[in-house]
Amino acid sequence: MFLAVIGLLTVSAQFQKTYAQDATATTEEVATVAEDQVNPFTDNVNDGEPLHQQLKRYFIEGGAGFMATILLCLIFGLAIAIERIITLSMAQTNTKKLLEKVEKALQKENGVEAAKKVCRETSGPVASIFYQGLLRMDQGIETVEKSVTSYGSVQMAQLENGLSWITLFISIAPMLGFMGTVIGLIQAFDAIEVAGDISPTLVASGMKVALITTVGGLIVAIILQIFYNYLISKVSSIVISMEDASISLIDLLVKYTK
Repeated sequence: MFLAVIGLLTVSAQFQKTYAQDATATTEEVATVAEDQVNPFTDNVNDGEPLHQQLKRYFIEGGAGFMATILLCLIFGLAIAIERIITLSMAQTNTKKLLEKVEKALQKENGVEAAKKVCRETSGPVASIFYQGLLRMDQGIETVEKSVTSYGSVQMAQLENGLSWITLFISIAPMLGFMGTVIGLIQAFDAIEVAGDISPTLVASGMKVALITTVGGLIVAIILQIFYNYLISKVSSIVISMEDASISLIDLLVKYTK
């Protein structure tokens, strides 16, 4: 009797151990499935696909026509932005140092001509404005002031040259992406109409095209918008410097005529 009880307890313990192992394995399988569902990109990460290969694959899947147009918007926009950055960097002038040179030149015997020479040898819109004002020095301070103001507007327009094209590309890129979205949805509904049934496989292709083109257009617009805001702030800084320098020049010329 005692041996029978011990045998029953041993069998029960082995059964509980086996059940616990099966439950643990089942829990691990459920967790693995849930993790795969939460992170659909696990396979791509495990495959070790390089980033440029992923971008190339998404570019082809999004449709070469629309994606190439969006990419051209990015290339042209960046080219204009880089050219403007270089131009604006070269347009910056140390106005304080330039005013000191002009003031020293005006103190010479042939002061106006010496000041003109200083302005000709200095690059930048501020020096050009000073030169235009000095050219009309013999016509009076009022004429000089009007000339400086008018030529300052011309220089400001030259500084803003090309920025309208960047805004154009910022507007066009998302529009092209949304157009790709509409075309992708049309492709999805065409596939559903031909098959006569709704299934994820039929809809997935068109929806993928729609999402990829939209993301591409938005990324291009964001990049160009950052460059555009930077250029606008740089132009504003140069314009403020031009205005301050122009006022200082008028005060200097008034002092010189007296």
